[in-house]
Amino acid sequence: MSEQKQNAAHPEAAHGEHEHHITPPGVYIVIFLTLLAFTALTVGASYIEMNIFNPVVALAIGVIKATLVVLFFMGVKYSTKLTKLTVFAGLFTFMALIGMTLADYFSRAWGRW
Repeated sequence: MSEQKQNAAHPEAAHGEHEHHITPPGVYIVIFLTLLAFTALTVGASYIEMNIFNPVVALAIGVIKATLVVLFFMGVKYSTKLTKLTVFAGLFTFMALIGMTLADYFSRAWGRW
């Protein structure tokens, strides 16, 4: 009987809603310092001559930084599965569009003109 009273008082408990996760401030500080370190790494890598790998290294560092921001500052790490699916679907759509754009770009005959 007490379970029914508790569910009546909190209807979200009956539907399996999850509680809001509270991230400790220390996690935010560690992520912030990590982002600063990766920013310094990006600047340092820009001074090193790696030929065609300069943009690859810069993009790899940028992807790591963006992943940290999305997971922790935007709270996706502690979100529902639906939110994670939505983020993944958006990323997949973006990568598909980039892939189609690059496929079109590389399929052109640039030397025929």
